[in-house]
Amino acid sequence: MQQPAPPLATIATALRRERERVGISIAELARRAGLAKSTLSQLEAGSGNPSIETLWSLGVALGVPFSRLVEPPPSQVRVIRAGEGPRLLADKSVYAATLLAAGSAHARRDLYVLELEPGTPREAEAHIPGSVEHLVCAAGRIRTGPEGEEVDLGPGDYVTFPGDVPHRYEALEPSWAVLVMEHV
Repeated sequence: MQQPAPPLATIATALRRERERVGISIAELARRAGLAKSTLSQLEAGSGNPSIETLWSLGVALGVPFSRLVEPPPSQVRVIRAGEGPRLLADKSVYAATLLAAGSAHARRDLYVLELEPGTPREAEAHIPGSVEHLVCAAGRIRTGPEGEEVDLGPGDYVTFPGDVPHRYEALEPSWAVLVMEHV
């Protein structure tokens, strides 16, 4: 899997906007997210190379869905071609998430395409309270679910589980899937 450039300008703008909305300093957000203040300063300046884990931690610390940090400003008609869109990689596993659509403030649902390769599983920490994940395996085979309740999926299989508990994604072979993340 090639390393794409994350949508740095979008992330920088969103981090500043959400941090200011909450009314906290860079130092306080860094503390809440378990990051170095310098890392957060770089991200707000539009530099750095944030991983999925870093952005999830910031989203949890800000009380917002991950998508709110990577979603570009909306337009009336939006097309995302295969292989395009804000695509981020995990730190310790071959896992990429491409955000296709973020829900509005009233419909807090985000739509992603996931690409997974066999190797180290993606160990996801709990997301914001009330999160629910819906996954459809499109190709390959994936083991996923909350710790101790993982299930194996093949093409066309669907699973839903709480996203506000630790969970994992493991490709048993090269795979891709569609994920709908609900935020209650």
